Amino acid sequence: MVAQAVLARARAWVLDDPDEATAAEVTALCAAAEQGDDAAAAELGDRFAGTLQFGTAGLRGVIGGGSNRMNRAVVLRAAAGLTAYLTRTLAEQGAERPRVVIGYDARHYSSVFAHDTAAVVTAAGGEALLMPQEWPTPVLAFAVRHLDADAGVMVTASHNPAADNGYKVYLGGRVVTDSGQGAQIVPPYDAAIAAEIAAVKQVADIARAPGGWRVLDDDVHTAYLAALAEQPAHPGVGSLRVVTTAMHGVGGATLTSALVAAGVTDLHTVPEQAEPDPAFPTVAFPNPEEPGAMDLAVQLAGGLEANVIIAVDPDADRCAVAIPAPGHDGGWRRLSGDETGALLGEHVASGVTQPGAVLASSIVSSRQLASIARAHGLRHRATLTGFKWISRVPDLAFGYEEALGYCVLPAAVRDKDGISAALAVVNLLAAARERGSDLQGELDALALRDGLVATAPVTVRVTDLALIGEAMARLRTAPPAALGGSEVTRVVDLTGGLEVPDPDGLNGGAYTVPGTDGLLLETADGSRVIVRPSGTEPKLKAYLEVQVAVADAEALPAARATAQERLAAIVADVRSATGM
Repeated sequence: MVAQAVLARARAWVLDDPDEATAAEVTALCAAAEQGDDAAAAELGDRFAGTLQFGTAGLRGVIGGGSNRMNRAVVLRAAAGLTAYLTRTLAEQGAERPRVVIGYDARHYSSVFAHDTAAVVTAAGGEALLMPQEWPTPVLAFAVRHLDADAGVMVTASHNPAADNGYKVYLGGRVVTDSGQGAQIVPPYDAAIAAEIAAVKQVADIARAPGGWRVLDDDVHTAYLAALAEQPAHPGVGSLRVVTTAMHGVGGATLTSALVAAGVTDLHTVPEQAEPDPAFPTVAFPNPEEPGAMDLAVQLAGGLEANVIIAVDPDADRCAVAIPAPGHDGGWRRLSGDETGALLGEHVASGVTQPGAVLASSIVSSRQLASIARAHGLRHRATLTGFKWISRVPDLAFGYEEALGYCVLPAAVRDKDGISAALAVVNLLAAARERGSDLQGELDALALRDGLVATAPVTVRVTDLALIGEAMARLRTAPPAALGGSEVTRVVDLTGGLEVPDPDGLNGGAYTVPGTDGLLLETADGSRVIVRPSGTEPKLKAYLEVQVAVADAEALPAARATAQERLAAIVADVRSATGM
């Protein structure tokens, strides 16, 4: 039986919904629920279980009618709140007319949400700059800085399932003037914008201009590619055979243009996944991290005897790399985000010229980047999870997170960028081949210098979010005494922050990473586990890392076997400790 309060909220929402399709959807659910349809009642209850919350990730959720879904009503409120925040902030500086650049991907409703945002910004007296077509998220992030915009909006749900959409917000121009200019929002900006959104009473009262915004031309995309081309291209890239996939997203054409401009001539794209398709028909989840997502690319690369596979996720802010690996399924192995992060970190660190340059990574990423920074006499900074934190580190030369996000050109794009990362990968592969090596050989060289590092994720997707809270409470109350047979020597509840020492004096002293929901465990043999809830999806995540000393090249196979054995044992212990 549906609660009368839920029905009342739903009917009020329908009256204020500017979209006939979602209004009809909710009306039909109300009718079915009143007829005793339990499934409709449950669905209605979920759709109106509060309001989709605006936070540091902006908005993200399932498309559909209701206050707890992604739809035009929710987006119009968000656009009005963001514009009000920008207008007020600039007025306090004696400035006026905020400039907002707006991009969108090819998901359902993305273009509609982008045009609604432009209409709201324009009606409020702002300058709205709308992308002319579906372009990758890194192009929008670049445009915020390139066009000196006060804010940027990207309508995308990145690698989420096809039913989802999202609304990411960047600040810059006159609103943010420090190293976070052009980066995604962090507190307290999110709360200030959320307060303005909450102040919007009726969607019908939000003014929307019928036109008057500026539709950008291709110049911003051309400028983005030109910025990427400032990476020195290794002459050997022309000898590489490269396979790419865009995962049915909007990054394919941009990735191809960037690689061709760098000198890649033997380039092959997975045809079934080349064009944007909001249904993502060939993958269960359009995320290169998910099992099976790169199967078509592996099949194509195997037949071509390619040198490397590069996949970008649907909005092309993430990049996955796979290398030939006889003995693995399909003859290819996808590098972990930590492995690619180490390769790119070493690549950037080897050519750093800027004084005081910093390499940065999130606390859940491997500690190997800190070792790389130390080897080159550079500073390293650990941050909270999320590129919104990594990208605003002062003097950033390179940043990454284990979830396939890399920032190799922070002066141009203050966010993760799968396109520029792909360029860096082909350049470092060409350089390695010139030395008689390859990407695996480069990883082996790092292991010989810094010790072998192996990482693995444990991810549990749930339908009941209460299970995540219960698992975290269980772990905090009774953390395991050992992991993988090694005594747990340190347990840190990350809600109180994380102290990061500076034993070599390279970082200018110890510092504290702010608090976050999570638990860190370290063992006597140097292994580390961090468990935390996902910030964007209904998942509990554990990040495992083991370190094994390597005496020489002959010891590498045994070290790898030891690392995998430890990881397997720790995975079992983590599942037992969390009850999941």
